[in-house]
Amino acid sequence: MNEHTIQQTDSTDPSVESPGTACEITEFPEEPVGTLGSTTEIEQFYPDEVVGNIPPFPHLLRHPLKAAFWVIRMVFGIACLVLFLAIIAAVPIVNFIALGYLLDVEGRVARTGKIRLAFPLLDIAPRLGTIVIGVALWLIPLFLLAGAAADAHLIDPGGSSDRNLHLINRLAAIAIAVHLCLALARGGTFWCFVRPLKNAIWLYRQIRAGGYLDRAAGHVSDFFASLKLGKNFSLGLRGFLGALIWLIIPSAMFAAASSPEGGQGGAVAVTLLGGLILVIVLGWLPLLQAHFAAENRFRAMFELKTVRRKFKRSPLLWMLSLVIVYLLSLPLYLFKVAALPRDAIWGITLIFVATIYPTKILLGWVYHRASAKTKNAWFGWRWLSRTLILPLLAVYVFILFFTQFIGVHGNRVLMEHHLFLLPVPF
Repeated sequence: MNEHTIQQTDSTDPSVESPGTACEITEFPEEPVGTLGSTTEIEQFYPDEVVGNIPPFPHLLRHPLKAAFWVIRMVFGIACLVLFLAIIAAVPIVNFIALGYLLDVEGRVARTGKIRLAFPLLDIAPRLGTIVIGVALWLIPLFLLAGAAADAHLIDPGGSSDRNLHLINRLAAIAIAVHLCLALARGGTFWCFVRPLKNAIWLYRQIRAGGYLDRAAGHVSDFFASLKLGKNFSLGLRGFLGALIWLIIPSAMFAAASSPEGGQGGAVAVTLLGGLILVIVLGWLPLLQAHFAAENRFRAMFELKTVRRKFKRSPLLWMLSLVIVYLLSLPLYLFKVAALPRDAIWGITLIFVATIYPTKILLGWVYHRASAKTKNAWFGWRWLSRTLILPLLAVYVFILFFTQFIGVHGNRVLMEHHLFLLPVPF
């Protein structure tokens, strides 16, 4: 978990830290579901969890326009958020940030049980989407002028039309570049992109007031700090390594039958044994990764005893969530059939992120429900859940074995596990 500074409330209690010192919270409050209802109550226990909190929905009858605007803003923000994650997920190394963000979402819901806290960048996402749209619209005239200048050069090289169009293209590029920089400097809202004259006036006033560069540097620093790139990269990297440790041995064994080394009979036996181990691992790994996301400790990825205890408290919910998670993840292997150009990967990662995002929210919510309970469920429900989930996971692993014969990566597809590792088709 994150470290929080807690003031001493009882000076006679030696177990309480002295004022101003930091202590590690290893267990979040075991509150019943729904007790942390308000933002103020959440902030008392989780001061970082209120970032991206969805604003309350306006009354539909009293404020219909505000309600409609709320819906449009939320849909646009979530779409921009998924698009942003899809773009960074397509970039090697940087895609650990996307995985870290998904784990952060899972951890937020696991700690609080609040679905509205599952979008920590929702305050920034609409602005990012507006910036992308504004920049794209202003680049369209440049593309048209560049095409016209290229045609003029082919038709009349060195002629007056060729020279004039190239000159106009250069001047337009400079003017649009300056306008876009000023629009971004003012905040990147929609009106900043459509009012270039006001942008120039604003810059003149900022320069006259003095200290503009310092203020601009502060705003840029605050913006990147709000993205928490370093924190999400660390979370994604540790989550990746923890899941890889669980998956690498059974996955390598599971892919043995398609390897040319060794005898065929021995390879089949190793594959069957690897598949059996993989069924067991896939049964516990979603719970372990949710536990890691909630605790934000690498060792939590291997605390199987704690996860088993949480499973006993809510077995039917865990079984249902595992069925939904694996049903959503299996069709994604179809997008690994053909190799796409590098610049087109983000289009496929968009589908991966949009599919995996809800599963992280679901697993986090089920984890919170199990953590909030103090008594184990009836033993009959526990055994029923185990009895049903094992054959279903066996079917999943059986289908997974044949994905290596339709995927462009061959048996390497059995090592990718986009549900737990990187949310990408490679």
